[in-house]
Amino acid sequence: MPSILVAPQEFKGSLTAREAAEAIARGIQRALPDAEIELLPMADGGPGTVEALVEATDGTYLHADTHDPLGRPLSARWGASGDTAFIEISAASGLTLLAPDERDPRRATTAGTGELLRAALDAGYRRLLVGVGGSATNDGGAGMAQALGARLLDAAGDELPPGGAALAELASIDIASLDPRVREAEVIVAADVTNPLCGPQGASLVYGPQKGASAAVAAELDVALAHYADVVQRDLGIDLAGIPGAGAAGGLAGGLIAFCGAKIRPGFEVVADAAGLAERLQRADLVITGEGRLDSQSAYGKVTAGMARVARTAGKCVVAIAGSVSGDEAARPFDHVFALAPDPAQADEAMARAAELLADAAEAAGEWWRTR
Repeated sequence: MPSILVAPQEFKGSLTAREAAEAIARGIQRALPDAEIELLPMADGGPGTVEALVEATDGTYLHADTHDPLGRPLSARWGASGDTAFIEISAASGLTLLAPDERDPRRATTAGTGELLRAALDAGYRRLLVGVGGSATNDGGAGMAQALGARLLDAAGDELPPGGAALAELASIDIASLDPRVREAEVIVAADVTNPLCGPQGASLVYGPQKGASAAVAAELDVALAHYADVVQRDLGIDLAGIPGAGAAGGLAGGLIAFCGAKIRPGFEVVADAAGLAERLQRADLVITGEGRLDSQSAYGKVTAGMARVARTAGKCVVAIAGSVSGDEAARPFDHVFALAPDPAQADEAMARAAELLADAAEAAGEWWRTR
């Protein structure tokens, strides 16, 4: 009787990680009706991280009154288990909260994420895991810091308005009123990128266009973040410009380091540790993971590559199922790869029928395992 660990991440735009895991399980059961199947929805610090952590740890969902990236009232979900709170920036400061014509990283703020952090502190949590994928923002975590009591002032001594563009006018930082509980807390940033805060590979120039920035606006934001980094170093004594990963989430990761003393860890590792993945792997004969698109970028911090690495280290067979597969290198870490849409032209159809096609691919994976 084979034991199968099903551990996909979300199939972006079509299925959550839980929905993907359930679809895979249905297909496996058709091919291997006697199999013992364990579902472990995974994430890498982006959308779905709170869900993955809550489910893996039998935790609890909570809600807090916050504001979205444009300052509109919002009830945002977070989670907790034991002594640890789970927060993801996408819940309050995420790109999916805005319509395409609302995306503007010059004025989008991370204040809502700061409000989530404050809610967790109010609830008594002093260990905070923060997933920073999927942001709409490019403010270096300035809004988050302001929501926690820090003052970011211009030359006239007035508080800066929201957004990344305003950082160009930053003259000083006053943390006298910063919530003191922040420094009592252990804050861990779960990130799947290692981009620096500024420069050609920095937050603004690489990710700004995804958030609605033109080339000119992205360049403006890069200059503003560089100035912000200079003031942070002068007033807080922290060199954000030299920290890999500080550019994650439009620099929110850097802001969490500067104002909350946060440490950055790969998002997959954070979720894997919380979920007890190493122990679960020991029970498994076959590991099935998956994501919407398997390509050369999957190797950089994504769930699928992480699952392949730890499964191989544990001596387990590992299969990937993806909506589409691009590039031979994407398949190398796996014993076998199955695609829902081998032809990229079929991608839209595959997304519309994702659960059905995923179950069919999982059935094929089960047949492959049984007859290999």
